[in-house]
Amino acid sequence: MILFRRLQVLVLSSCFFFLLTLLGASARTAPGTTKAVPATSTATTVLRGRASWYGSYFQGRRTTSGERYNRFKYTCAHKTLPFGTRLRVTNVKNGKSVIVRVTDRGPFRHQRILDLSEAAAKPLGVVDCGATTVVAEVVAPETPLGPASTPENLAALFAADPNPDAAFTTYTVTPDARISPADSAARVAATATLIAASTSTKAEVITSTESVNCPAGFLIQAGSFIDAANAQSVQARIKSLMPELNVTISQDLLDGRQRSRVLVGQFGERPEAEAVRQQLLVWGIGGLVREVALR
Repeated sequence: MILFRRLQVLVLSSCFFFLLTLLGASARTAPGTTKAVPATSTATTVLRGRASWYGSYFQGRRTTSGERYNRFKYTCAHKTLPFGTRLRVTNVKNGKSVIVRVTDRGPFRHQRILDLSEAAAKPLGVVDCGATTVVAEVVAPETPLGPASTPENLAALFAADPNPDAAFTTYTVTPDARISPADSAARVAATATLIAASTSTKAEVITSTESVNCPAGFLIQAGSFIDAANAQSVQARIKSLMPELNVTISQDLLDGRQRSRVLVGQFGERPEAEAVRQQLLVWGIGGLVREVALR
């Protein structure tokens, strides 16, 4: 009998606790409503085109926003973006990125989209080259200024360009934009076209003062093997999957041991190399993109 009463107490206590839980839930969520679903991220505004820089000559001069230009701060000029807008600017030649803030208007020559401060241009390599092709994304206002990580979807940003033949363009990209695993080798090869302006407009955007030796080249290292036969096997497989690619084997001495490295490319733009690397990964071939000096 005592055991039975104890069981009754336990059951009644459990029911009472369950009712309290339901009442608490009702108090938090009004009848006829559902819990709020977090808002999905909006599409990102992307700008693709040429960027130049301005340095010590303009130091201390008042910009269009009213601020005085400081070449040591991470700022830029754009023709129309609201002052204070922050951009992640990436040099497509080397993959280097920097966060800048719009404080001025311009540039108004050579169909360029951005004028970067000296501090912003240096990490991108623009100071040495004079100007370069960039992709710029509008980022959150609280994003810290200065050097930043390269966007993981850099190749996809170019693939989304609706007008690749133009000297510059502005478009939007959804947060989940990726290079689809179903993309064919032809789609990957077309990435190079999406990266640069057409031949008819390139002469209008690139001036003779820009150094032709600035751009680096990129290749994909698809493996490093002690056994040369393994390297040859990977080389043959890549050639069978993407016959248009140049696939070579480099013999190097590392820690006193001979190694065979499988090298794919060479590519003029990092996004082009990244797109091919992603396609190889779909086929189970890992690799990493390396920057090399142009031969």
